[in-house]
Amino acid sequence: MSLTAPPRRARYSALTRRIVLVNTAVLLVLIGGVIAVQSSRVGLIDERLTGIEAQAEIVSSTLAEYATDPETHALKLKQAEPLLRQLIAPTKLRGRLYATDGSLAVDTRDLLARNVVQTADLPPIDSWSQTKEFLGRLYDGVMGIRPFARLDPYFEAGNDGRVYGEVNAALAGDTASAQRVDEQNKLVLSVATPVQRFKAVYGALLVSTEGGDIDDVLREERATLLDVFVVAIVVMLASSLLLSRFIARPVLALADAADRVRSGHAGRETIPRMEERGDEIGDLATSFSAMTRALYDRIDAIERFAADVAHELKNPLTSLKSAVEMLARARDDDARERLMAIVRNDVKRIDRLITDISDASRLDAELSRESSAPVELTRLLETIVEVYRFTEISKGVEVVLDLDLPKDATVLGRDERIGQVFRNLIDNAVSFSAAGGRVTVSARARGGFARVTVDDDGPGIPAENLETIFERFYTERPQEHGFGKNSGLGLSIARQIVVSSGGRIRAENRESGGARFVVELPLARARP
Repeated sequence: MSLTAPPRRARYSALTRRIVLVNTAVLLVLIGGVIAVQSSRVGLIDERLTGIEAQAEIVSSTLAEYATDPETHALKLKQAEPLLRQLIAPTKLRGRLYATDGSLAVDTRDLLARNVVQTADLPPIDSWSQTKEFLGRLYDGVMGIRPFARLDPYFEAGNDGRVYGEVNAALAGDTASAQRVDEQNKLVLSVATPVQRFKAVYGALLVSTEGGDIDDVLREERATLLDVFVVAIVVMLASSLLLSRFIARPVLALADAADRVRSGHAGRETIPRMEERGDEIGDLATSFSAMTRALYDRIDAIERFAADVAHELKNPLTSLKSAVEMLARARDDDARERLMAIVRNDVKRIDRLITDISDASRLDAELSRESSAPVELTRLLETIVEVYRFTEISKGVEVVLDLDLPKDATVLGRDERIGQVFRNLIDNAVSFSAAGGRVTVSARARGGFARVTVDDDGPGIPAENLETIFERFYTERPQEHGFGKNSGLGLSIARQIVVSSGGRIRAENRESGGARFVVELPLARARP
């Protein structure tokens, strides 16, 4: 059998990468949802336009009430200028008042100190500044601050307000709004409302934002979101690495330990148990450790079995070798006949040993591979005892059956193997009983178990050997039984079958003399 080298594993396991990717995907969905739903640019602009429209209507209504002449249907500019200055000053807006012919009457840029000085960014001239401007525009587009869609350019109309479509609508008596982009790629919102009284239009009020104030609000909002997202990403990475430390690394350590066990280069490696974890991985490590120990126990058992087989086969082979060597030097027929009897006896002994060893080696594989089925215990015992009663197997020993089991009492197992247990016990009891003796097979139901006992009238079992007799190849029989007529595997096979069926078997001595073997098997079904 060739052993391949254990595979090299990456420093960061696939499980770690999957944890990070899944957490990242969830975080990106959260980020997209926050940007799309909670911080919608369109919603913010619509809300801003609604607010500007409300302010414009308030200002235009005030102007219509206090700065108009009903007789001439004209604006009173002396009253309109201070009113417009006072009403627009608390806001960050710009107000322009147009007469009915579209000419500019009042502009708050000429009235408010904050609007006197106008600043504008110079266009970039070097490549680095142009790159920064391009990246800035790309960032604004991705973050929704400045959409990639084209908007109408904003321009100063001078004294003629009719170049603005919303002003024309206001002079016609309707309120209108517009979105434009100035030379600095900054958003400008404007709302025009009619200055009218009793359906008479005295002029139009155009209220607009200064370039970039909406952009600044959006940038601050997005910057705040980005700060939150950066913290969330850091927390996500930290939690992913922490999960990897507590999940992926222990699993990787178990895999490495399993590879070392498989390679066997460092002797008998053990799997770390990780009992201190108290979670599913700890349970997995404990199960792997127990499985490894069971594997080592199985290997030890196989090695002991192989050594016992070699020892047991060596004895008859040695005897056979000696008999064959002596046969060549035998001088008379009587000596040759005695040596031939020894040869025949050793050959039978070897054949019996090989048969029993083959059965024992096959038994473990059969018990682990084949499924159990209900076995009617009453019928099985009656059949086995009936065979001993009407054949010469019992050698003049009476076999008696005493049943007190519920009707159709069953145990789980294989009927031929369960039957082999009782046949081995009865054979053992018969071999230790004298001619004319009695072997009693009794069966009772106790506490969910079927308790079957096999009693004999033999010499009993030495107290120190009550457990030893279940070991493989152990045999200690009276001299009259003959040497080498038993392999010593019958009781060992019986215990192996009983244990695999979830039961137990033991030996004890009867007070009245003789030995008793007790088999307890769990009842699968018992109907009264």
